[in-house]
Amino acid sequence: MTSPFKAAVVQMASCPDDPVATATHAADRLREAAANGSRLVVFPEALIGGYPKGASFGAPIGMRKPEGREAFACYHAAAIDLDGPEVALLAEATAETGAFAVVGVIERDGGTLFCTTLFFDGAKGLVGKHRKLMPTAGERLIWGFGDGSTMPVFRTDLGTIGAVICWENYMPALRMHMYHQGVTLYCAPTADDRDTWLPTMQHVALEGRTFVLTACQYITRAAYGADHESALGDEPDRVMMRGGSAIVSPLGRVLAGPDFSGETILYAEIDPTEVTRGKFDFDVTGHYGRPDVFSLTVDTRPKLPVRTI
Repeated sequence: MTSPFKAAVVQMASCPDDPVATATHAADRLREAAANGSRLVVFPEALIGGYPKGASFGAPIGMRKPEGREAFACYHAAAIDLDGPEVALLAEATAETGAFAVVGVIERDGGTLFCTTLFFDGAKGLVGKHRKLMPTAGERLIWGFGDGSTMPVFRTDLGTIGAVICWENYMPALRMHMYHQGVTLYCAPTADDRDTWLPTMQHVALEGRTFVLTACQYITRAAYGADHESALGDEPDRVMMRGGSAIVSPLGRVLAGPDFSGETILYAEIDPTEVTRGKFDFDVTGHYGRPDVFSLTVDTRPKLPVRTI
């Protein structure tokens, strides 16, 4: 059984128009968390590439305005390629520290953008990714849909690590798939800063008998460029996302956070045996399952629009 260790969630702001600057800041925060003893470090959703809070991209029903097309072109330019300098900066930081990092990015794949979580494992560098399966509401205008081929977990000496992004956490079937894969360190990068988010994370922890680590940005209007459309207002000190990052135990106890005060790093001691203790009376894909009544089929094949055979 793995010994107790320290984990961290990083609550920080993106530089939405400058992915290299954001990656540099994230690498610095990763080094800081590792210097304070953290072996697992979780960052917010859409940190590198930015979450365009309050923007509508000029798309009333039935039309697309020229200024919306220009806004998308700028957003596309700020996204990252997985062989780009941003990934290299993060891989370098994890190699230096030996930490496992979970980082939210906007991934560019041709003309399509994906809300993606990247997984970095120490000297191994980038070991995998998860593309958000179901963008929420207006996110569907700017992000493509992931498929079942990027729902991995990673078995490490810390435990089994996986990630579910923001409102994907309201998809019961996806949560069930993660539990079936044995996740013990359930990472939830998010842009949801509402009071209702923490109870959701506590429910996930109790349901899966897993540690939950959720990270959200704390960012003000000043971080966005002058051309950013903000339905929330344009005062420089306007808080666009207020954080609320937290770490929760397998029995739903809040170990750190939620924090709404500003940019910060939250830490918690993780005792892996708490997962086993929790499953004594509830193992949703084990002794508490009812496969004679309920079953779930998961298609993990990639779904490409064009295949060459």
